[in-house]
Amino acid sequence: MTSHLRLFTFAAPSRFYALTGYLIPWLYALAVLTGLAGIYYGFFVAPTDATQGDSYRIIFIHVPTAWMSMILYLAMAGWAAIGWAFNARMASMLARALAPTGALFTVLALWTGALWGKPTWGAWWVWDARLTSELILLFLYLGYIALVESIDDTRRADHAGALLALVGAVNVPVIYFSVKWWNTLHQGASISMTAAPKMASTMLTSMLLMTVACWAYAFAVVFVRTRAIVIERERDTDWVKALAQKSSEAVV
Repeated sequence: MTSHLRLFTFAAPSRFYALTGYLIPWLYALAVLTGLAGIYYGFFVAPTDATQGDSYRIIFIHVPTAWMSMILYLAMAGWAAIGWAFNARMASMLARALAPTGALFTVLALWTGALWGKPTWGAWWVWDARLTSELILLFLYLGYIALVESIDDTRRADHAGALLALVGAVNVPVIYFSVKWWNTLHQGASISMTAAPKMASTMLTSMLLMTVACWAYAFAVVFVRTRAIVIERERDTDWVKALAQKSSEAVV
């Protein structure tokens, strides 16, 4: 019983707010440090690719952002589903907070993919299976945001958004497996959990550092946004009123 209670300790908005307030500065610091280190290794230490030259270096931004675009969508759909199924307030708030960050990473993945595609394929955009499914992912993010913001009733908005997010989750495996299912211009995965990496150690180091930076940044900004949503939704509770009073006294 005790472990069960501990599992849901931070499901309370007040406890989540307190914990994330402590974590956010550390997450931002981790994002900056690993991001700078990843850029240094990727753009100044990693060797030039024998086939693509220096243009391949965009992968150190493109690949982590593409990973995050898919992972955050699944996280958004998962939290939205939990909020819908169990009427969990924090889960629904997390789902809303994840959507803009996921959309941002999707835009970055598409933009850096275009920058990589021009020198590699000779075109900024092609209707490749992975590119098209990634573009659909962006539309799903934007559709979720538009849907939940267009409904005034919070609970109805969360439920409608959860339904859309769950249906759209089918697109994520399509993105991931598109290079195996169809004849696409995209190369296969360079990093796999079941095989040795197909890149130099310095390239792998940069990729992993940039991935950690993206994760840390995503956690930080999602927590910041979630805290804002918590304050908005819980504004009539005693703890938020006490927090506002304490903040006003500190300013004076």
